[in-house]
Amino acid sequence: MNPFQFSALFISALILTTIAQMWLARRHLAHIQAHRAEVPSNFREQIDLSAHQKAADYTSAKTRLTMLSTPFNALLLFVFTLGGGVQWIADLWLATFTNSLIQGLAVILTVLLLSSLLEMPFSLYRTFVIEARYGFNKMTLVMYLADAAKGLLLGAIFGLPLLFGVLWLMERMGANWWLYVWGVWVTFNLLLLFIYPSFIAPLFNKFSPLQDETLKTRIKALLQKCGCTAQGLFVMDGSKRTSHGNAYFTGFGKT
Repeated sequence: MNPFQFSALFISALILTTIAQMWLARRHLAHIQAHRAEVPSNFREQIDLSAHQKAADYTSAKTRLTMLSTPFNALLLFVFTLGGGVQWIADLWLATFTNSLIQGLAVILTVLLLSSLLEMPFSLYRTFVIEARYGFNKMTLVMYLADAAKGLLLGAIFGLPLLFGVLWLMERMGANWWLYVWGVWVTFNLLLLFIYPSFIAPLFNKFSPLQDETLKTRIKALLQKCGCTAQGLFVMDGSKRTSHGNAYFTGFGKT
């Protein structure tokens, strides 16, 4: 496959993917609007019409935002790839660093940071406009920026060594570099699963043991039924960021 054929295939895949995502989003919106006026029969005893319509409007607002971000992300990907954005960034760093590994590291980090900054308006709008409009957001701008800073710091601590290792393997391992990178990637993800509950999650939230004995008994019974064991059941202070209700199960091995 020559470069022209590859570029044509890439553009075709990008356009078709974007069209498919937009089409699905439009179908989703149409379905929501078609059923907004009436609560589904299976839920009429638990949910009133106003709550149902609020949920429909909330989902519609998020879907419309997705319909804006989807073509933007596709355009951003095109600019970075066939538009020459990555090459332009690489040329800038080529004049700064002589080591090829450092050059690669700088290029990838620059692309990731630029992408995050350019996509941030959508995240801010989702949090401080849509979530706030429907009474879910409790996040302040200071808290939002603090979470972003913690995310960057964790990304640097865990991501930089991983990225450096991947680039080193690509440079040194020849045609089978992808196999070594796959092994490193799997190991890295298992390590994150292992340390997340004890070291990463507490950086963002406080966790206290679940005090409700009735609920604790019911959850343990469900875990036993599923053949799982848990090291602990905790209440997370997720309500300081959002009024959404949720729960999650995480960890690996002993954690």
